[in-house]
Amino acid sequence: MAADPQMTLDERLLGPVTNVADFIWGGTWDGAEVLPFPPLAIVLLGAGLWFMIGLRFYPITNLGSAVKNLFAGRKKGGAGEISPFAALSTALSGQVGTGNLAGVATAIALGGPGAIFWMWVTALFGMALAFAEGALAIRYRETTSEGTYRGGPMSYIMMGLGPKWTWLAVFFCIGTLISGLVTGNAIQANAVADGLNELFGIQEWLGGLIVAILVFIVIIGGIKSIGRVAESIVPVMALAYIVMAIIAIALNIQDIPETFGRIFGGAFNVQSASGGFVGAAVILAIRAGVARGLFSNEAGQGSTPIAHAVAQTDDPEFQGRMAMLGTFIDTIVICTMTALVILTVEGNFTHAGQPVLHAWQADLDGFAVTSGAFAAAFPFAIGSIPLGTLVASLALLLFVFTTLLTWSYYGERAITFLYDRIPGSTLGGEKILHRIWRVLWCVGIFIGATRESDLIWRMGDIANAVMVLPNLLGLLLLSGVVFALARGNRTAGKDFHADTPEEPEEY
Repeated sequence: MAADPQMTLDERLLGPVTNVADFIWGGTWDGAEVLPFPPLAIVLLGAGLWFMIGLRFYPITNLGSAVKNLFAGRKKGGAGEISPFAALSTALSGQVGTGNLAGVATAIALGGPGAIFWMWVTALFGMALAFAEGALAIRYRETTSEGTYRGGPMSYIMMGLGPKWTWLAVFFCIGTLISGLVTGNAIQANAVADGLNELFGIQEWLGGLIVAILVFIVIIGGIKSIGRVAESIVPVMALAYIVMAIIAIALNIQDIPETFGRIFGGAFNVQSASGGFVGAAVILAIRAGVARGLFSNEAGQGSTPIAHAVAQTDDPEFQGRMAMLGTFIDTIVICTMTALVILTVEGNFTHAGQPVLHAWQADLDGFAVTSGAFAAAFPFAIGSIPLGTLVASLALLLFVFTTLLTWSYYGERAITFLYDRIPGSTLGGEKILHRIWRVLWCVGIFIGATRESDLIWRMGDIANAVMVLPNLLGLLLLSGVVFALARGNRTAGKDFHADTPEEPEEY
């Protein structure tokens, strides 16, 4: 059937993009089942299970020592650019964003409360993947001719697997650029523009411009500037959000048993996704929980090791524990707080004209669900805005702002690696490229602020997959090295170095 000439480009793209995303994450096409299982979810969970078993459940048994790392991590423990704690804060600033507020609500809408259970499962296995990424990021990192440290999947693929795997590193970097522009830029810019519009009535294009300018002021200083801002903002904003969520849940504590019943029941039983009106099968719960869980904590995606690679430590195991702690904080703590507020808080909501108790059952979607739940918990107004709405909106704005900072660096690392593959590339050329990238990143924020959010979210699912596949392959091929690093062998694995005129020094 011919496309409606009145449809916008976004509307024409939404159908095909949704089909691709649904196939990757749910095994469906045009709403019909093509595969009996969600392909990428199985791959991701399978890889996480492999590392969890190979590490002998290290992420669970060593969670306590990882928490202690938070205090030791503020001190320099070796070569690098920023402290281990600042590296964790930087990684967390990339992880904690719209996925923790709007993404959790979207997961519940798509897969019912049971999606939260699968989000938890993704996080537990994700902690094993995060340990692998963080440890390899320190074991295999590179230096420029000026002595600047940097790394990530492209580095541990090149230095741990050798030059014959260059194609895999290139594939990963292309995926990182796509994912960065979609999930790290457009989705975040759209969310922050919506938030500014809701809070202060600022037009979306103007909100995008303001945020773009603020982001540019920080990222022009590179990873050290990003690390300083992240280290200052992330711990405070995360703690404040958690405290407010706990208070909201405590005010509705009588609904907690029912909430957990919905979560565990919905994880394995056919259940409606919206107060009994829209059916959601187990497969939808898995798809929604795993996809949104990955979007939030990025475990296995290959983004966070780019931040952990610059930590001032020579101990891969130490930074691996910091990395797995980031996944724990992001999903098991922050996403869970959001989910419990959405599922537990009672208020005056409606669905199809009928009253319902909870925001997740109402005629709301995305961030409006989270905002509505907080507003019901804290209804007294400051000015004309309920305190709960103000809390949720300010949290979103800060989360998104720091995500935009960190993902700019991830994209910068990817485009730098690709540039360095060009014969004759130089350190001076890298620096020019970085300045151009930082400007283009901020232009992208301005443009993304006014794009249709439904299309961007679905494109984000596809973009995440493009990063996950090459990174997971690299991790699996280096799994023996990871297991040895967890046992304290800091020099485990082969080293592939080559003397070339281009950056970096190692290959």
